[in-house]
Amino acid sequence: MSGAAASGAAAQAAIQQAIKASGTLVKIEANDFSRLISKLDDALVIENVGKGLFNEFYRYCVSYKGFVFYCRTSQAISIPSRLEKINVKRIWLPQ
Repeated sequence: MSGAAASGAAAQAAIQQAIKASGTLVKIEANDFSRLISKLDDALVIENVGKGLFNEFYRYCVSYKGFVFYCRTSQAISIPSRLEKINVKRIWLPQ
C-alpha cells in the first residue's frame, strides 16, 4: 500500500471511529427540539449560526437519554436560561 493510500485508509478509519463515538444522532423538527429542551432541567445546548446564499440558518444539538438530537431552522430557538448554551463556528454531523 502506498503512503497516500495508507493515509487515506487511516483517515477513513478515523472518520468511522468518530461516527461510532458520536452515538445515535436523531434529526427532529425545530418545534420538537423546542419542546424537548423545555423539559430539560440541566443540559448543554450547542448552537451554530450559518449563512446561506440569501439568509441565515440555525443548527442546534442537545444530548438527552443517550441520544444526540439536532435540528436546523431558519429562525432562532429560544433557549431557557436554566440551560447552558454555547455558540460554535461549526457543527459537524457524520453522513
